[in-house]
Amino acid sequence: MPSIKLRSVSNFILRNVNLEIMDGELFVLLGPTGSGKTTLLNVIAGLVEYKGNVFFDDKPIDMIPPEDRGVGYVPQDLVLFPHLDVASNVGYSLRLRKKPKTYIEERVDELLRMMGILHLKHRYIKNLSGGEKQRVAIARALASAPKVLLLDEPFNNLDPNTASYLRIKLRRLQRKLGITTIFVTHDMHEAEEMSDRVVVLYQGELQQVSTFDELIFSPRNSNVSNFIGTLNILTCEYKGTLGGLAICDCQGIPILVPFEGGFIRRIAIDPKEIFVVAEHADIPPPILTSLKELSQKSQKYQIR
Repeated sequence: MPSIKLRSVSNFILRNVNLEIMDGELFVLLGPTGSGKTTLLNVIAGLVEYKGNVFFDDKPIDMIPPEDRGVGYVPQDLVLFPHLDVASNVGYSLRLRKKPKTYIEERVDELLRMMGILHLKHRYIKNLSGGEKQRVAIARALASAPKVLLLDEPFNNLDPNTASYLRIKLRRLQRKLGITTIFVTHDMHEAEEMSDRVVVLYQGELQQVSTFDELIFSPRNSNVSNFIGTLNILTCEYKGTLGGLAICDCQGIPILVPFEGGFIRRIAIDPKEIFVVAEHADIPPPILTSLKELSQKSQKYQIR
C-alpha cells in the first residue's frame, strides 16, 4: 500500500498543506466543522480542484482521474443505492469495471463475510440498521481492492455501543489488510482509539501532526488547545497492575487507568468524565481492596 504525500496543496479552503502519511498507517484528521477535513479527502480522491501536488509512493497522481487513483471512499452520507440490495451495492464498482460475474459474486461474498453481514446479502438498504449500512458502505469501498481507504466520519450517526464495536472491527480489518487509511472525525475518543497519528486542521491549515498522546500532553498552539479542550493533567506514580488496569498514585489520589504496558507519568482526564456522587459506587471487591491499600500508601507518602 502506498505512502501519501501532499505538497503545497491549496484551494478554496486548504492553505499550503504539506503532509506525509506512511504506508499502511491509520491516520486521523481532526478539526472543527469547516476546517477542511472533507476537502482534504476530496483532494486525495481527485474530486475537487486544487493547486499543488499529491503523490502515491512518490508518483504524482494529479492528472489521474478519480476512478483510476485506486481510492476507496466512504462519505458521510454513505450514498448507498436504495433500489439495490446489499450484494448489488457492494459489487457495483466491479460491474462498472466489467469484471466476470463469478469473480464479482466471490468478491462480494468475501467482503460481506469479512464485515460480518453475509446474512444480509439479499436485503435492501431501507431494511438495514445504521450500523449495518456503515458496514455495507465500507465493504463497497473495499470491493475494488483500493490502495487507499478514505473514511469521512463513518460512525458519526451511530449509538455509542455500535460505534465502539465498529471501530474495533475496522481497526482489526485495517491491520489485516495493511491498507493506508485516512479517518476523519471530530470525536477525541475515536481519534484515541483509531489513530497511529493525528493531524489537527484549523481554517484549512495544518496545526499539529503527532501521536495522540503528544497532541493531548503537548499541544502546539492555542488553536489545538481550544479544540481538544481543557483537560486535567495529573502527574502520577505507577504502583502496579490489576488485570488490564494500572494502579497509579496521582498526588495522593488513587486512579485506575487502562494499561497496555510501558510507562505512566501523566494522566489526562476530561472534565466531562468526572462524576461526583454522594454515596460510594458499587466497586468490585478486588479493585476496592487495591484502592484501599493504595490509599493507605498515599497517606504515608503525604506524611513524608
